[in-house]
Amino acid sequence: MLAYIARRLALVVPTLFGIMLANFLIVQAAPGGPVDLMIARLRGQAGAATARIASTGGGEIAGGRAARSGTGEEGTTRASQGIDPDLVRQLEKQFGFDKPAWRRFVHMMRNYLVFDLGTSFYRDRPVLALMLEKLPVSISLGLWTTLLVYLISIPLGVAKAVRDGTPFDVWTSAAVIIGYAIPGFLFAILLVVLFAGGSFVHWFPLRGLTSDTWPLLSWPQRIADYLWHIALPVIALVVGGFASLAMLTKNSFLDEINKLYVATARAKGLSRRRVLYGHVFRNAMLIVIAGFPSAFIGILFTSQLLIEVIFSLNGLGLLGFEAAVNRDYPVMFGTLYIYTLIGLLLNIVTDLTYTVVDPRIDFERRET
Repeated sequence: MLAYIARRLALVVPTLFGIMLANFLIVQAAPGGPVDLMIARLRGQAGAATARIASTGGGEIAGGRAARSGTGEEGTTRASQGIDPDLVRQLEKQFGFDKPAWRRFVHMMRNYLVFDLGTSFYRDRPVLALMLEKLPVSISLGLWTTLLVYLISIPLGVAKAVRDGTPFDVWTSAAVIIGYAIPGFLFAILLVVLFAGGSFVHWFPLRGLTSDTWPLLSWPQRIADYLWHIALPVIALVVGGFASLAMLTKNSFLDEINKLYVATARAKGLSRRRVLYGHVFRNAMLIVIAGFPSAFIGILFTSQLLIEVIFSLNGLGLLGFEAAVNRDYPVMFGTLYIYTLIGLLLNIVTDLTYTVVDPRIDFERRET
C-alpha cells in the first residue's frame, strides 16, 4: 500500500501541472484581460466626466454649438482620442503582461510550489490571505452540508432499498423527487421568504456567519449563535444535494441484494441484518464512496455561490466568481491551484477508504 500511495503522490505533480497549463492557455486565448478591463473602466470614467462637463459647464453658448455640430469645444477628451500608449505600457507592466506568456507561467508555477499565490490585482492583498479569510464560511457550509447529506442519504437509501415497493418507498420517493427538482438557491429564497423576514416570520438572520456581538458572548452562546446563522444556508444546500445520493445508494443496494451471493448467504441461515450489513453494505458503498471527493469539492467551492449571495456570506465561491468577472488572474489561478490540489489528494484518500470498507481490495501491483 505504501508503494501505491507513493505512486499516486508522484502522479499529483504532472496532473496538477497539466491542469494549470490547460487553464492558463485557455485564459490566454480568451478575449479581454485585466489591461483591457482597466482601459474600459478608464474610458467609462472619462466618458462620465465628459457628460458631467457637458451638462453642468461650458455655458449656453458652448451647449448650443455642441447641439449644432455634434461635439462641443470641451467635448474632445482622452477617451475619444484613445488611451495614452505610455499608460497602456504602464498597465501591462503593473499586471505583469510585459513578459512572454511562457515566462509568466513558469514564474507562476515556481511560486506556487512554495504556496506563494501572488497578490490580487484589485484588492492589493495576498491571494492566500484572501482565501484564508473566506475559508471559515466555505468550510462551515461545506463540512456541515457534506456531513448531513451523507448522514441523511445513506440511511434513507438503504431503507428504501430494503423496503422497495412499500408505501415508505413511495412517499419518500416523492420527497426525493421534490429535492431533486428544486434547485438549492430557489429553496434558499423560499426559506428567506418564510423564516428570515421575507413575508412571514423573522426567526433566522440573513447576513453573516455570526452576530456583531459574537466576541462578547460566552462559548455556549457563541455555538448557538453560529448554528443559528448557519441553519438556513445549510438546509438549502442539503435539500439540493441529498436526493441524488439517496437514489444512488438505493440503486446500489438493490443491485447487490439481487445478486446470487446474497441468496446463498440467506440459504446458509444468515440473518437478513447480517447479510445486509456484513456483505451487501461493503460492496454497495463502494460506488457511493467513489463520489465523495467530487461531492465535497463541489459543495465546498462551487455549488454554494448563489447561497453565499442570498445569505450575504462572503466565502470562497463569491471570491472566485468576483475574480472571474474582474479578470483577477492571481485569485483565479491561485484558487484553481488549491482546489485542484485538494481534489487530487482527496482522490487518494478515497482509494484508501476503499480498503477500509472492503479489505479485499488491494491496489498493490501484482506480478503475473
